[in-house]
Amino acid sequence: MKVREESWRIVKPVYEGDNPPSINHYNPLSVFDKVTYNTHIAVIYAYRPPTPPNSTIQQGLQKALSEYREWAGRLGENDKGDPVILLNDKGVMFVEASAECTLDQAMPFKPSSALLSLHPSLKGVEELVQVQLTRFTCGSLVVGFTAHHLVADGNATSNFLVAWGQACRGLEMIKPCPLHDRSSMFAPRDPPLFEFEHKGVEFSTKKLTKSTYPRDEYITNDIIVHKVHFTKEFLTKLKTKASSSCRNQRPYSTFESLVAHLWRAITRARGLNSFETTQVRISVNGRGRLSPRVPNEYFGNLVLWAFPTARVKDLLNEPLPFAAKTIHDAIAKVNDNYFKSFIDFASYKVQEDEDLIPTADMNRSVLLPNLEVDSWLRFPFYDLDFGGGSPYIFMPSYFPTEGMMFLLPSFIGDGSIDAFIPLFQQNLVPFKQICYSLD
Repeated sequence: MKVREESWRIVKPVYEGDNPPSINHYNPLSVFDKVTYNTHIAVIYAYRPPTPPNSTIQQGLQKALSEYREWAGRLGENDKGDPVILLNDKGVMFVEASAECTLDQAMPFKPSSALLSLHPSLKGVEELVQVQLTRFTCGSLVVGFTAHHLVADGNATSNFLVAWGQACRGLEMIKPCPLHDRSSMFAPRDPPLFEFEHKGVEFSTKKLTKSTYPRDEYITNDIIVHKVHFTKEFLTKLKTKASSSCRNQRPYSTFESLVAHLWRAITRARGLNSFETTQVRISVNGRGRLSPRVPNEYFGNLVLWAFPTARVKDLLNEPLPFAAKTIHDAIAKVNDNYFKSFIDFASYKVQEDEDLIPTADMNRSVLLPNLEVDSWLRFPFYDLDFGGGSPYIFMPSYFPTEGMMFLLPSFIGDGSIDAFIPLFQQNLVPFKQICYSLD
């Protein structure tokens, strides 16, 4: 698949009326923005013809950016040196490209470095959003989209993408309208209340981080990103088995059941020492957990993490419900009290201790013996309709970080799930042998 870049330009918001907003304002980063991954995330969409022209997609983007101004801004600092998003409307990168083949000839899109040609580079990027439109000879369109994680989490980014599609279709009102208030939404309590331990969880010391996580890029070539398709029927059986111990209680969710299954299967395939400890980093959306509830329209980051942890011996010798319960209980603990304790800690303690840095780190190549799960199961990514219908394919780009999984609803639309799982090549063979086993 040869992709040729045809043109690139900076695209800026277009405002209605004669009074555009000031370009001298800024939005401060919230405590949740500051603790998340300081990197771009790339996703890929594929559309069958007919598709609207590039000009229509660009015009829709410009209209959507007028509502989501942060994406057209830049990261910077205010007078006090605090990190902010400068609302200067400098714009986003817009690339037009072409492929010398049909989409069917390029299919299936396997998780490989070839995907990197379908979106702009993630390195050394000033723009907070980048878009690449790649046209195939059959008339199909692939949209590569990259966005800086400090600006918004998956929930907020998917809302923007839906709004972009609405603008391309000529809808007068973009829904949902974003809620931009980052400054006062998460004010700490006075006096603060540190109910939970956050040092060693969301934050770590610089010295500990360097000694615990040595640079491991040199073994990236041994990592294969494997895509696994779990049918609805398999997921139903898995959920039933995982919830077999839930007497007079709600069964575990499909997500909890699947992560429990993958945690055990990957741990077994890795061949870890039975007395070693393994954990899973799981994102928890705070919008529905904080009280009062934060509207779904909130634009920014509002995620903390659960860290279910177990000894390898217990994880593999105990039945599946043990892993499912461990995951369920860890997620349940990340509640309103926990979020507010984090806000207090991040607002007071982190300000006092310059040695504390976030544990969220995309610069690592290997998570072994641990895992991370990025679940996109509830985000409306498939609702990005530019005017020719829903995407034929939606998937993450190529992220070869061993142990960092992505879970997506399958494009089939029947309730099945696709999992993108990066593993060392020698661990992939045993994983394939057991990933569909319910024993």
